[in-house]
Amino acid sequence: MQTPRFRLAFLAWGLFFSLGLAAAQSPAAIQLTVDATRSPRMILHTHMVLPVQPGPLTLYYPKWIPGEHQPDGPIANLTGLEFHANGRRLNWRRDLLDVFTFHLRVPAGARRLSVDFDYIEPSAGNHYSAGASATAKLLDLSWNQNLLYPAGALAQQLSYQATLLLPRGWKFGTALPVASHGGNRVVFRPAALNRLVDSPVIAGQYYRAINLTPPGELIHHEIDIVADSRAALAMNDKTRQGLIQLVRQTGLLFGARHYRDYHFLFTLSNHVAHFGLEHHECDDSRLSEDVLLSPAAPRLVGSLLAHEFVHSWNGKFRRPKDLSPPYYEAPQKTDLLWVYEGLTDYLGNILATRSGLFSLQDYHRYLAGVIASLGPGRPGRTWRPLLDTAAAVPGMFPYAGWMNWKRGTDYYQEGDLVWLQVTDLIHRLSQGRKSFDDFCRLFYGGPNRGPQLQPYTFQQLVAALNQIVPYDWAGFFHRRLMSVSPVPPLGGVQGSGWRLAFNAHPTAPSRFFGGGINAEYSVGLMLAPNGDVLDSVWNAPAFQAGVTSGMRIAGVNGRVFSPAVFNQALAATAGPHPVPMRLLVVNDDYFKTAALDYRGGPRYPHLERIPGAPDYLDQFLAPLQ
Repeated sequence: MQTPRFRLAFLAWGLFFSLGLAAAQSPAAIQLTVDATRSPRMILHTHMVLPVQPGPLTLYYPKWIPGEHQPDGPIANLTGLEFHANGRRLNWRRDLLDVFTFHLRVPAGARRLSVDFDYIEPSAGNHYSAGASATAKLLDLSWNQNLLYPAGALAQQLSYQATLLLPRGWKFGTALPVASHGGNRVVFRPAALNRLVDSPVIAGQYYRAINLTPPGELIHHEIDIVADSRAALAMNDKTRQGLIQLVRQTGLLFGARHYRDYHFLFTLSNHVAHFGLEHHECDDSRLSEDVLLSPAAPRLVGSLLAHEFVHSWNGKFRRPKDLSPPYYEAPQKTDLLWVYEGLTDYLGNILATRSGLFSLQDYHRYLAGVIASLGPGRPGRTWRPLLDTAAAVPGMFPYAGWMNWKRGTDYYQEGDLVWLQVTDLIHRLSQGRKSFDDFCRLFYGGPNRGPQLQPYTFQQLVAALNQIVPYDWAGFFHRRLMSVSPVPPLGGVQGSGWRLAFNAHPTAPSRFFGGGINAEYSVGLMLAPNGDVLDSVWNAPAFQAGVTSGMRIAGVNGRVFSPAVFNQALAATAGPHPVPMRLLVVNDDYFKTAALDYRGGPRYPHLERIPGAPDYLDQFLAPLQ
């Protein structure tokens, strides 16, 4: 039986001829103008001119956004849609089974179709690129939100001539080649639709570009920064040097680059959605306005940018075949996200350490947190295997509450542990003659032909590993992917000379900004600074006392809640004269008291050396020379 991808490609070619698009017969590009001059008021206007032929025409709004792994194109933000041909306005209708699809009829004699609509920038509520992307001072533009494309052709077969109009005085950064730039008007070189969607633009009143190209590197790398203030553009030398070393270490690891040049597109604002999204020649990364001013800037910046940079190789150049549909309406199968995202998460943290953005202690703390969060912090592992956390993404994201029991995007963190075990196995089975770096060079290397896609299957991944070290890799992955053990995969950690331990010292970096509480491994609570219960570990002491996700802690042992009061009460549960915790809990409009049966004090995860075992972990974390 043909795979869905080939069936879709076959259907696309049939539509290609039946719709009679002039674009299919002519190299003429679709003209696309995005007027962002009103972006400070959260309005962008699109004007398109498409070559067409008379007859029925179907147009799509991009639905499955690359890298987001779900049908989350922000169609609800498209407004004011109008079509014109031969000087008159045309009627249109939306498809009854797919709200991303529009049907109309091109009148006789028409050779061009004009399309106009507004895109309303959201202020809050959505996720990833569909989330807040504009402020009074900046804009993060995703082209897929501001265009339609004709059915019947694959994304790489459609050419777009894009023009962007910016507010006066704004500067911009992008990996998309520029044809001309004058005043507030930027004209880009014609690009295939898949390249256009893969090349966002950041722009703003406060902008800075910093060269990150290592000495001797032939390909240009830079970071383009826009922020809500001029002061936020500052970058200390440690962060800059770490990013330069990140570029250098990726070249040494993969032995190849697959882009013309690379732009880290970095948006700093407290009013946009915070995330990172990969593209082939750039990334769209967004953090808080003051992140570069923080003493922790190298770690905070490195943890995000290293991950997205690795995606240029793993996710863009090499991508699972079922995550490589021919256009943006075709569904994606997400079961290999433990490679796409899990391996990227693993390599991103390794490279952040090799480049100096992380210290060895930073990496140890991160890894300890991962192990603990997937062990006592994830009782959901007893019913839901890792593979299902990847396969269910299109229907179950975003997640909220009860994460320890439901599980979420655990293919990221558990992927770290699975791939660390692969690393240890290659080292041990080859008696040190081979390393995981050899696999990276084999699988992600090759000549640089610019941005291109080489899809792969699970069988091809296994075959590549077998070229490095023969082993039952298929069986290995199957066991890890289908495990419902309460214990996470620890073979790589222990084989590398380390093990998990708990003590009372909170040295692991908090996953919360602003002073939240991680008492996950003691009473089983994760709290926001105001006492909101973000998660309550299934069957942990707080859960057994009736405290669950969505409630709020109002008091602790007779005092009004604060993080300090809670932590003092938690510490008092240990020692020769332990004081039990009593929590005053708000559940909707009702108060109740919860008495916690716990006597252990605070517990935080750490890594510690296994006595007498060789330390392969820190050896592998050493910078490549």
